[in-house]
Amino acid sequence: MSSTAAPSSVWRPHVTVACVVADGDRYLMVEEEVGGRLAYNQPAGHLDDRESLLTAAVRETLEETGWTVELQHLIGVHQWRSHEHGEGVVRFSFAARALAHDPQRPLDSGIRRALWLTRAEIAALGDRLRSPLVLMSIDAWLAGQRHPLSLVGSLLDGDPYP
Repeated sequence: MSSTAAPSSVWRPHVTVACVVADGDRYLMVEEEVGGRLAYNQPAGHLDDRESLLTAAVRETLEETGWTVELQHLIGVHQWRSHEHGEGVVRFSFAARALAHDPQRPLDSGIRRALWLTRAEIAALGDRLRSPLVLMSIDAWLAGQRHPLSLVGSLLDGDPYP
């Protein structure tokens, strides 16, 4: 690419993170308002500038659910085109263990509540799921897909996850 090319000519996907947090046969989910409808998702969100993927996953889970989690594994990296905005998304899905809950913590704007659902209850939500990546991530975890967190490195200063 020429150095004189306009920055807008470079395609940039949305980089997102999500956590599959299991408690027995139940999974931590969020009910959120998206485009005037209620949707269900894992705790998930966008990677911020100068933030590692691992830090983003822990932050998003806390902000959306009030749960502090410890990341255990990378489940997978999935790419798709969002039906909401039509743009490309690259999603890093992690498995995490719930450590502590702060029920008084205000949740992110648009988040109605955090809840625990079984895989069958999640599947029954059908088109109310925020994306097909919700069940894909849970099913990958159930199938034993677990990769070391060291696959997702960071060279950012002060990152607690080197």
